[in-house]
Amino acid sequence: MQGRVGIIGAIAGAFALAAVTAASTAAGATRPETSLTRLDHTIVAAINHYRAQHHLHGLSVSPELDRSAQQHSVEMGADGYFAHSSADGSAFWQRIERYYPSQHASYWSVGENLLWSSPGVSTGQAMQMWIASPEHKANLLAARWRQIGISAVHVLAAPGTYHGLTVTIITTDFGVRR
Repeated sequence: MQGRVGIIGAIAGAFALAAVTAASTAAGATRPETSLTRLDHTIVAAINHYRAQHHLHGLSVSPELDRSAQQHSVEMGADGYFAHSSADGSAFWQRIERYYPSQHASYWSVGENLLWSSPGVSTGQAMQMWIASPEHKANLLAARWRQIGISAVHVLAAPGTYHGLTVTIITTDFGVRR
């Protein structure tokens, strides 16, 4: 299995195994990417389990952070890059803020964990990779986070960085605002 873990941000998944499969559109044509909703859910559960083992509160799923993560995972797969920055060069926190605004908040903070693997990755494998990375582990265990958004996508023949491989890309966005 080939794979890479991003350097900034935070996220994890753990103990459940999720099947990674390609899907077709209703018209029967193969799509370049497929959302892996089951993997998303098992990773959130694994992260919350890991946090509970470390006496930390669980994270609630934020639809806003989910949309930010989805946009980034799909963009990286379509454009063939792997980075926290967006394709237009903007910083990860700027992308997240478009979906998870800081306005009217006296405190706002976000983080991000990334991962890609070919052809797929289980929740347990994702958690192992993030826990082995000090930066990712720190995000998983950051007490300040209150919410999480996650998007795992399966991309057929991903260009650029992925060399035409079939890959699974996961973006996990963490946030808090008060």
